[in-house]
Amino acid sequence: MAVNLKGKSFLSLKDFTKEELEQILFQGEKVKIEHYSGKDEQSLKGKSIAVIFEKPSTRTRVSFAVAINELGAFPLILETTNMQINRGETIADTARTLGRYVHGIVARVYSQKTLEELRDYSGIPIINALSDYSHPCQIMGDLLTIKEKKGKLEGIKIAYLGDGNNVANSLLFGVSLFGMHVRVGSPKGYEPIKEVVELSKKF
Repeated sequence: MAVNLKGKSFLSLKDFTKEELEQILFQGEKVKIEHYSGKDEQSLKGKSIAVIFEKPSTRTRVSFAVAINELGAFPLILETTNMQINRGETIADTARTLGRYVHGIVARVYSQKTLEELRDYSGIPIINALSDYSHPCQIMGDLLTIKEKKGKLEGIKIAYLGDGNNVANSLLFGVSLFGMHVRVGSPKGYEPIKEVVELSKKF
């Protein structure tokens, strides 16, 4: 049964149920098939999406701009260095202003708290394109690829080698929600956050 995610922000995988994430993967698969068959749905036709960058980006910038455009919306690319926020305007005021002009915000920022403020004050959906705590879109893309290659997610075993960063946090949440098995190898002093590990075990 489809779940209604309309208006919900996408800040961290821990905020979602397995059913909700399955719905997102299903929709992603559907859009991908339609795109390669030349039948783009353009479900965002007539809308404008702000894409905010505090951190430099190539792949994230290009992938989101192209995806937004192919879904029929206008991607409004904003660098924080060229916004009033760079001159002391609060996140809350920026969020309120953008909420009156655009239909959603994609943001690649330094702090997860920035995303939470954008969500709390804009009144529109916020998508996390990377923060210090989480990188949910990256992991959803990875999970979709694994599902395409393996035919399923539940029971699949994967290994992660690297520091316990934003990607590791989202990976732990994602694989746990889908009943996968993960082993993490990190250098001493760079292990995943203990709270993230404990929370992921509860899913």
